[in-house]
Amino acid sequence: MSMNRRQFSQAVAALAATSATPLLWAAQAIKIGYVSPQTGPLAPFGEADKWVIDQMKAAFKDGIVVGGTRHAVEIVLKDSQSNPNRAGEVANDLILKEKVALMLTAGTPETANPVSDACELNEVPCVSSVVPWQPWFFGRNGDPRQGFDWTYHLFWGLEDVIAAYTNGWKGLQTNKKVGGLFPNDGDGNAWGDKKLGFPKPQADMGLSLTDPGRFQSGTQDFSAQIAAFKRDNVEIVTGVVIPPDAKTFLTQARQQGFKPKAVTLGKALLFPSALEALGDLGLGLSTEVWWSPSHPFTSSLTRQSAQALADSYEAGTRKQWTQPIGFAHALFEVAANALARSKSLKAEDVRNAVASTSIDSIVGPVKWGGPGPMKNVSRTPLVLGQWRKGHQRKVELVIVNNGAATNIPAGGAMQLL
Repeated sequence: MSMNRRQFSQAVAALAATSATPLLWAAQAIKIGYVSPQTGPLAPFGEADKWVIDQMKAAFKDGIVVGGTRHAVEIVLKDSQSNPNRAGEVANDLILKEKVALMLTAGTPETANPVSDACELNEVPCVSSVVPWQPWFFGRNGDPRQGFDWTYHLFWGLEDVIAAYTNGWKGLQTNKKVGGLFPNDGDGNAWGDKKLGFPKPQADMGLSLTDPGRFQSGTQDFSAQIAAFKRDNVEIVTGVVIPPDAKTFLTQARQQGFKPKAVTLGKALLFPSALEALGDLGLGLSTEVWWSPSHPFTSSLTRQSAQALADSYEAGTRKQWTQPIGFAHALFEVAANALARSKSLKAEDVRNAVASTSIDSIVGPVKWGGPGPMKNVSRTPLVLGQWRKGHQRKVELVIVNNGAATNIPAGGAMQLL
């Protein structure tokens, strides 16, 4: 069951109830900055953010007690416009003009990386998500021996998405020939990287990869890629592209007589709106699932299950649930937990509280400095999903392989297109 507003507020008020004596409200509100793509080609990544922020305003109505003083909480949302330069600009506005105590950001390297860089430079604590950890860490020239001082990240990595995809393909009858669509952007360059990305582990598994090279996002012609895939008798297509590019590629593939047995793409196939735009081209396509209503996790902040959070979103927006809901919510779980533990609102104290976070969140356990790949990275679980014709909706995302995270239930087996 979903929580009502009163129950929701009571759950969060527990954060503030750290003293038996009444606490005075501080004149200064805590400002939390949030940067995500609200417009532009990456806007589906930020579609749920305003709803989540409205939920958080209710959650924080009684403020948060920091160092013995109760503060009101103000959340300031800024639009990256799907543009890295703009993301950096609005991050600097939040840091220098709004004087945020903590920055949150999500939605591909084009938003999260420049925001994280601005925070690292200005010594402001930042928590980011919705970028595989390698393009976030190495894309910012991170040194594995030192890590970062002010920026912390929660999401899965390329090792997880490679495992999820290949686990799904193992159950299909194919010739093991894979075609890669890797654009010239933060994700594409990481996924196609010969050492960090798909090529080496695929070769180790006996899969051959045809990579026709980098292309610009927004391209109108995939004839060269399709010709290369047909020449090499490719039966599986993978990659990481924006939704408009997926539609262009799939439409032109059909027109040019290229019929793969499986199409598993990151980024483009995450959202119900993108699948509806594809029409019958979308049925049977597969993608990674980072969060869903069937994930067996509960919010540390509102005590909602993943199912209850998705139901609440659908009831409040009349839209189908979408994966970024869980991670936007989880970022605020970290913020609330860290601020409530911080000794003061000084940047170093807030940063130290973030770094020592250890919670069970709506997206799974979040903990830095532990068994993760880097001290600044907390990995979250990943499974594989396939889009099917829905019972209640036009399309539904069914988890078809949970080999890498067996605690997340599967709803069926992967099928050939």
